Order: sequence, then structure tokens, then C-alpha cells
Amino acid sequence: MEHTFWLDRWQKSEIGFHQAVAHDFLERHWSALGVPKAAEVLVPLCGKSNDMVWLADHGHSVIGTELAQSAIDQFFAERFRTPAAVNQAVFTVSRAGPYALWCGDHLALDPAVTRRIGGVFDRAALVAMPHTMQQTYADKLAALTPSGVPVLLVSLDYDPSEMDGPPFPISPGRVNELFSRDFRITLLEKRDGLNASQNLKNRGLTALQEMAWKLVRR
Repeated sequence: MEHTFWLDRWQKSEIGFHQAVAHDFLERHWSALGVPKAAEVLVPLCGKSNDMVWLADHGHSVIGTELAQSAIDQFFAERFRTPAAVNQAVFTVSRAGPYALWCGDHLALDPAVTRRIGGVFDRAALVAMPHTMQQTYADKLAALTPSGVPVLLVSLDYDPSEMDGPPFPISPGRVNELFSRDFRITLLEKRDGLNASQNLKNRGLTALQEMAWKLVRR
């Protein structure tokens, strides 16, 4: 995940990865994680995701990490909220209502920030990482997730010869390779995701698998 690439995407509003509604995997599988209703939830590389609104509407407070300040500004502006912003270490933290969005490099986040979380939702973070960064991301997720806390992870798998990421392909074997040391892993759902991904079809994909995983920190 090159910082300049993502900042440029937000600056140019090239955000085809943004979804106008909450992800249906979140709606369908979140309850299976058993996250306490009032618990804090971490959303890595959150953008201006409507998943955060869904989580807040279901009683959670949300800690989001995001590289682009413009994404955070848009999230609050679209909800007519004026956040209070403070500098904390290498981050700028914008807070309003149930949301605390940390602008900066997710990999630099202090685990003290997430020591009270009850769950994690990763729809767009792991798949944004090229192969060379995926283990670093997985290790950071383990460091940020307290023992016993569950993660709902969304992954995609496709033939990498058909398209350059992001999003990057993560096979089931790769999920196990990345996370099995620190997490117990359960596949919750696997489906054909191509028909719902017109922009990826336009980029050359002829097949796409989308998977929902439950990871529980050991």
C-alpha cells in the first residue's frame, strides 16, 4: 500500500472501492462474532465507509484508521458532524459522536489505542496490501487485537494474471499462512463476487471469489 497512491486516489476522487451502503457480509455475519453491543470496534483503513455507520447504529463506538484526511473530512461532512481534532503522536484524531478516526499510517498505531476493543471489521485493508506487505499487516492486526477478540475479515481471490491490484488477491491458503499463528480461523461464507463488481469486470476479471472469515485472536 503506497501512501502516495492512496492519497492521490482520494485527491482525484477515484474511489470506486467506496460502497454506498454497508457491506452485506457485515450485516449477515457480525452477530456470529458475539461482539458485545457497546464494545469499541476497530475498522482499519476505514475511508469514509458506511460500515462504520452500521456499526454505530448497532451500538458500537468506532475506532477507524485512515491515511487520507480528506476521507475523514468527507465522512463527517456527509453526516453533518463537526469533529474535534487533536494531534496524538503521529496521528490527527477526529472525534464526533461514536466515531474516533485516526489519520495516519495504520501500521504506526499504538496497541494501547485498541486495548479495549471488542471486535474488528476489515473489509478493505488486507486486500489493499500488496503481497510484500501482507504479513506486516497481519502481524500488526495481531498486535492491535486483544486475546479472545474476533475479527470479521473480507477477502477476495482471483487470477492475478488478469488484473493488477488493488484490490489484491488473497487465497484461502494465504489467509491461513498470514493469520494461523495468532488467530483461530473459520470460513463463514464463500461466494461468486464477479456480478457485483462491475468495475473489476471492466478491468479484465473473468472470475472472482469473495470470502468472509471469522478470526479469533489466540
